[in-house]
Amino acid sequence: MQLARVVGSVVATRKEESITGLKLLLVRPLDDEGRESGNAIVSADAVGAGPDEIVLIAAGSSARQTAATDKRPVDSVIMAIVDSWNVGDKVKYKK
Repeated sequence: MQLARVVGSVVATRKEESITGLKLLLVRPLDDEGRESGNAIVSADAVGAGPDEIVLIAAGSSARQTAATDKRPVDSVIMAIVDSWNVGDKVKYKK
């Protein structure tokens, strides 16, 4: 699992039939300080995430283990919207 921020959306009118109905969002991974790091990733949204939200994503074969993505050709899924995150006694993020 990886923390990420929703930075955009992806619209594809022509696509593999099995991903029809999936909302696709552009997310950027976060480091342990909450800074965006790495390249943006297209993730299937299984939880109704929105712009600028902090989310948990899973990648690889784990991405196909949610009810929304089961047996669909996805490599990344948003599986949770983060309410807060702490490191030790320091609050790194609170919604």
